[in-house]
Amino acid sequence: MSEQLYIKNKKAYFEYHILDEYTAGIKLLGTEIKSIREGKANLNDAFCTFISEQLYVRNLHISEYSHGSFYNHEAKRDRVLLLTKKELKKLQTRGEEKGLTIVPLAMFISERGFAKLKIALAQGKKTFDKRETMKERDVKVEMDRAMKR
Repeated sequence: MSEQLYIKNKKAYFEYHILDEYTAGIKLLGTEIKSIREGKANLNDAFCTFISEQLYVRNLHISEYSHGSFYNHEAKRDRVLLLTKKELKKLQTRGEEKGLTIVPLAMFISERGFAKLKIALAQGKKTFDKRETMKERDVKVEMDRAMKR
């Protein structure tokens, strides 16, 4: 695999302060991994939650596989995330703190061909933090333009 598939959640970096990052496996169906390999996944509205001590990703949109028959999957079903017990315990205790949430940052295919989801423990930004992020981005763009001239 020379070209790596990488689907980002750009909104997460704008909306949250990222505290800790983890790489988790995802329990998928056959048609889901085929759709992901075609790049037909959307992380924008996705979030992670614990249901009976298992971590699930919800609202992760994986389009139906174009060549799938009646065995095709549901586009927005809940999917189990695969992490070690130690990581799950840490995320569960930290995730219960006020203002902290678990958000998916990116999805990629590993060297062995498995779909992985990069998740993060994050804290929501306030409005003024978002404005500051936009100002920093504008300054960076202006500096890049000045360097090209």
